[in-house]
This record gives sequence, C-alpha cells and structure tokens, in this order.
Amino acid sequence: MKLLINILIFFFLTNQTLAKENFMILKLKDGDVKIELYDDVAPNHTERIKNLANSGKYDNVVFHRVIDGFMAQTGDVQFGNSSSKDFNLNRAGTGNSDLPDLKQEFSDLPHERGTVSMARTSDPNSANSQFFICFEAAPFLDRQYTVFGKVVEGMEFVDKIKRGDPNGSVENPDKILSFKSL
Repeated sequence: MKLLINILIFFFLTNQTLAKENFMILKLKDGDVKIELYDDVAPNHTERIKNLANSGKYDNVVFHRVIDGFMAQTGDVQFGNSSSKDFNLNRAGTGNSDLPDLKQEFSDLPHERGTVSMARTSDPNSANSQFFICFEAAPFLDRQYTVFGKVVEGMEFVDKIKRGDPNGSVENPDKILSFKSL
C-alpha cells in the first residue's frame, strides 16, 4: 500500500511539473498573458520558444507588425529588441535568432482567436524566432504555418496591443516586457 501511495505521489508531482513546463507567461504593458504550448504537436518550435524566452531573448522585443482584425507579430530578437544597440524599427521583422531555422511542423490545428503560430518567409522551413498571435480566426493560414500554442488567459491584454497602419507597420510599438515559462 505504501508503494502505491508513493507511486501516486510521484505521478502527481511529475504531472504538475510537466503541466507547468507547457505554459508561458507573456508580460505586456496592460497585463499578463498565459499561453499553453503544444509540445506534442510542434515539439521543435515549442523547444525553440522556451529556449529563447527563458534566456531573456524576447524581453523588450517590439510588436513590429500588428493588423487590426488579424494578428500581432513579434519575436525579431535581432532587430526588434528596443533595448539593444542593434534595434532598428525599419528592419524589425527581417531578423532572427542565432539559431538555425526550423523545419515546419504543420498540423490540423486551426488559426483561431488566440492561436500562437510561427512566422516565416515563403520557405515553409524558415521559422526561427518570430511568432504571431491571432486576434481573429485566420483559416487561410491553416496547415501553412506552425501552430505551437494558444492564449488561455489574458486575451483582453493582447487585444490592447497598439495597431499599425493597414500594412501592419507600427510607430512607437508596444513590446514584450518579459516572456518566461510558468
């Protein structure tokens, strides 16, 4: 009986630890956004996001492309970090991390309100550090971009991210204050 109790306690503690590893907190000017990661669907992309976030690479990175009714894009750790000497708002959206690009991990998960997905070039295997959060459903992106998570709390704070012009360019953009595992 004691062995069974110890096994149950072990599984409970293990499941609690694993559950926490699958959630991130994105701190924005208006509040905290809790994001669930889908490491079972996009393991390489979630590992990359956790690596960059937990090493502080996303802190102070601007939302360089924000289109009302569509999405808010961020994650250019090369040119989009407003506290870096390399910050260049005109180049934000063209940079990546020092890590190699990722092979696509497309799935049948839909791009709906709150979906967190990787940005890329026309090459399906070019995702690196940039990602976006959907304000509304965007089914035309389904099975063409890697969905790696979803906002589960705080979408009202994502909704307050400063919008850009019709092309998404933002003057004096909002930024990520911090992004870390829970």
